[in-house]
Amino acid sequence: MAQPDNQQAFSWCFIVDHVDGDHTIDRPEQYDRWRTAQPDYWGAPMISLTGPDPRTLETVTRTFTPNAEPIGDLVADQREDAGDRELWTFRRIIARHNFAPGTYESDVVLVNWPMIDHVDGTIIDVPDDVRAAREHDARQQSLSMLYWLQTEAPRADGGTGFPGLRLRPDLAQGPDGLAMAPYIRESRRILAETTVTELDLSIEASGTDAPATFDDSVGVGMYRIDLHPSSGGDNYLDLPSRPFEIPLGALIPRRLENLLPAGKNVGTTHITNGALRLHPVEWNIGESAGRLAAFCLDRASRPRAIRTTPGLLEEFQSLLTQRGVELHWPHGVSGY
Repeated sequence: MAQPDNQQAFSWCFIVDHVDGDHTIDRPEQYDRWRTAQPDYWGAPMISLTGPDPRTLETVTRTFTPNAEPIGDLVADQREDAGDRELWTFRRIIARHNFAPGTYESDVVLVNWPMIDHVDGTIIDVPDDVRAAREHDARQQSLSMLYWLQTEAPRADGGTGFPGLRLRPDLAQGPDGLAMAPYIRESRRILAETTVTELDLSIEASGTDAPATFDDSVGVGMYRIDLHPSSGGDNYLDLPSRPFEIPLGALIPRRLENLLPAGKNVGTTHITNGALRLHPVEWNIGESAGRLAAFCLDRASRPRAIRTTPGLLEEFQSLLTQRGVELHWPHGVSGY
């Protein structure tokens, strides 16, 4: 049965560094609410370092070590490790040791962590006042996470709180010093000529980890089938996925002739959205959609005709290749 209100959590991200001084923010107005919020499947209050491992669903406690010294030449490899056990380096966007001494007084970290996943309702296709209220609550949840880190989070020396954590509104430039807009993982999706399904991407369902191919490819992508907890009460879903090509048919609505999706609103299911929603895939979709619109104008044709006319499809794919869009994965690439 369709569940249009059951969507992945959205998050209101923010940016921090850690420097000398006390940078503790004012206690958020909803702090008591969020400090105790605990979904049945979480295993602890969300505002803490403890929660489910997305891949195993086991309850784990993460670490948080501001400006930890680097350990060797670490390379992120999500085949082996999701990289989320140490929160300071998870989503770190500036590592100070990569720059000349004195360039940065601290690492800079983007907080896009499980603890700020807002599962208390979607903001898609709801009245404006409901959306505004839920966005406010999500910002309060994120500010509560920051305040807890500054005042209550356990430290290795046995103390609590990291008052040196500093919110960086100069980098985020959004409401309350947070990001300019919420991070939305799931949107409306078109009913497309081609719908990418779990049978296409799941290694377990397809029986192979080789790339999923489509004759009308307009790009490539790779990410696990990764769904965050949902507004309908679902826990994480994080499954091994094949690398995949992006089919042109997923960009073409079955009914409309004057509409092209340009992001995570292509023809996927709720499940496979978890693999196509990531930024590099969205950028590839947007670039190919823009090229398709221009190509249609140049040829006085429509997107559906480009896909169903072999000569036009070949010409369009050649144009994408000339413009630097990869349409196929190299031999030997596998999923995880």
